[in-house]
Amino acid sequence: MTVAAAGGNARPTMDVAVTVNGRRHVLRIEPCDLLVDTLRDQLGLTGTKRSCDVQVCGACTVLVGGAPVSACTYLTYEARDKEVLTIEGLAQGDALHPMQQAFIDHAALQCGFCTPGMILAATALVREHPRPSVAAIKHYMRGNICRCTGYKKILEAIQAAAEVIARDGER
Repeated sequence: MTVAAAGGNARPTMDVAVTVNGRRHVLRIEPCDLLVDTLRDQLGLTGTKRSCDVQVCGACTVLVGGAPVSACTYLTYEARDKEVLTIEGLAQGDALHPMQQAFIDHAALQCGFCTPGMILAATALVREHPRPSVAAIKHYMRGNICRCTGYKKILEAIQAAAEVIARDGER
């Protein structure tokens, strides 16, 4: 850890290695930096949305080591030496991930603000439970809130994506 002077205030910083969307980065952070801010401000990955700041709405959901986490309360330091997946890393070039395509096909996007977090949480769900029941989807997705109240379309999209992924895989 080093101490950097910024505007007359000495602030400790540290370098951490984090792999984001398959690419390794060495980032200079403050120990209290939140992952949502590091992703957006240092890496320009603005698909991760900042919303409630208290781990309630799920708009900031990213996958760390394959598990969904709320980037608004997750310290960047905690992601050191781990794989982070954001919405920008889900597609393969121009080919959308089946979960992304299902959200489009089923009009589950609504205003789109919650969509990246929804898609990443749903992707983690289907990886963990390849053919989830409606009850399992509702339970798993309870930490992701859509203020547009489009839950029916979101459920349909997740079920459709689960079928595609079970049949064809994620790509």
